[in-house]
Amino acid sequence: MRKNFKNTIVTPLPVLIVGTYDENGNPNAMNVAWGGQCGDRYVALNLAPRRKTLENIRLNRAFTISFADRDNLVPADYVGIDSGLKVADKVARTGWTIVKAEQVNAPIFEQLPLALECRLTAIEETSIGEIRVVGEVVNTSADEKLLDDNGKIDLGRLHALVFDSASALYRVVGEQVGRAFHDGAALRK
Repeated sequence: MRKNFKNTIVTPLPVLIVGTYDENGNPNAMNVAWGGQCGDRYVALNLAPRRKTLENIRLNRAFTISFADRDNLVPADYVGIDSGLKVADKVARTGWTIVKAEQVNAPIFEQLPLALECRLTAIEETSIGEIRVVGEVVNTSADEKLLDDNGKIDLGRLHALVFDSASALYRVVGEQVGRAFHDGAALRK
């Protein structure tokens, strides 16, 4: 037996921390759950129209996306609570160390071990009044603690946070349960 609900549940939703610089070179960070990969080298974010992050993306035509992890749950949640339009020292309150991204004019937060550097490719207003931002990923940087014995990124070591929209909770990803594009081959005849 199934029960029907009115709310939309798509899961998992990665907890993305979007980094930008303002007109004075000050860093800003925003927690975004409505975003993800939308092509081989592209990411998309859905933002409300009045956001400091959106102003900064328009200004610099660049941003970073870092993946929040278990160790950074509190500061990652905080940057989704206070607005950069109202709190000037928002990033300083997190305790994160800021370094400039190598390929774009946007900050990387050293404590967040996986970051994507993105160049703006499109901004469009959706029919529901949100702003869709699309960026091309021009560089990915990972802390060495995420690398496996072959020097590749092991997402199981990230302990990435995901947003559970059904319960307004954060959960952690990490357990390997199968191999993509391999295990289903058992059903071929």
